[in-house]
Amino acid sequence: MPASWHPGEQRIFRRAVGNPLLTAADWPYPVNAVFNPAAAFVDGQTVLVCRVEDFEGHSHLSVARSDDGLSGWVIDPEPLVHPSHEHPAEAWGVEDPRVTRVDELGCWVLAYTAYGPTGPAVALATTEDFRTVERIGVVCPPEDKNAALLPRRVGDHFVLFHRPRTVLGNHADVWMSRSTDLHGWLAPEPVFQARAGMWDSARIGMGPPPIETPHGWLVAYHGVRDTVAGQLYRVGLALLDLEDPRHVLRRAPEWFLGPVAPYELQGDVPGVVFPCGWLHDVHTDTLRLYYGGADSVVAMAESTLAEVLDVLSRCE
Repeated sequence: MPASWHPGEQRIFRRAVGNPLLTAADWPYPVNAVFNPAAAFVDGQTVLVCRVEDFEGHSHLSVARSDDGLSGWVIDPEPLVHPSHEHPAEAWGVEDPRVTRVDELGCWVLAYTAYGPTGPAVALATTEDFRTVERIGVVCPPEDKNAALLPRRVGDHFVLFHRPRTVLGNHADVWMSRSTDLHGWLAPEPVFQARAGMWDSARIGMGPPPIETPHGWLVAYHGVRDTVAGQLYRVGLALLDLEDPRHVLRRAPEWFLGPVAPYELQGDVPGVVFPCGWLHDVHTDTLRLYYGGADSVVAMAESTLAEVLDVLSRCE
């Protein structure tokens, strides 16, 4: 497909020339911004579960569908998940979804941030068709966010990556928890941390649900650096052990997608590339990374799984 990159960037991920793929102007009702989409293949279509912010500053989750994952988006007229008085933890919005197909359960599991008066928390829900959901509810109390579930058990447990802020004070790193039933979760275990002095020094968070490969769990994550002009959000890559995801096999020292395009530099929060979904086509090896630009629009960058794994094979 047509793609583009910018001078001085790593050329592993190439932006779709049609970016941004979705904006607030595409929505069937008035909204302020559309960003940070989860992604799934469903019945031959690409389904994006987007974070949609209204003019009160609250977010809900809404679904867009496309036959080619690039254009012709059909947007559901009603939100998939929206704040409700029945769920006080979501009183201020539901944000930043990630979605995982779990074959054992015969459904997709949606992990998202429930935002309310006590702060951000991790919540889960399930869906069979992306038209209705069944909430599991809050599974990691405030302050916690950036949750992504593995598609299968490791040993006897489901594994959820997330970013608690209460474990070690103000640290904002990637941790994981284990559960036998998706309802009760064991204490968090550390996985990998922000790196002092580097592009991901301020904080990090898991991006889309990791992809299982013969070499390990492939991870895309966002990293943040504080600068005199504000915070910069970029995308990094890592590889985790298949049977012990706490063990980082490889982690690239550099970032691979950063805010350089106008739709990443200009918006509600300038300087943000925030990945929440990716899709791998096993027939073509195409890897599409869907992300939010500047907390305002939905965009996509493309690579191949082989390219990404080759890069990581040369990292420590």
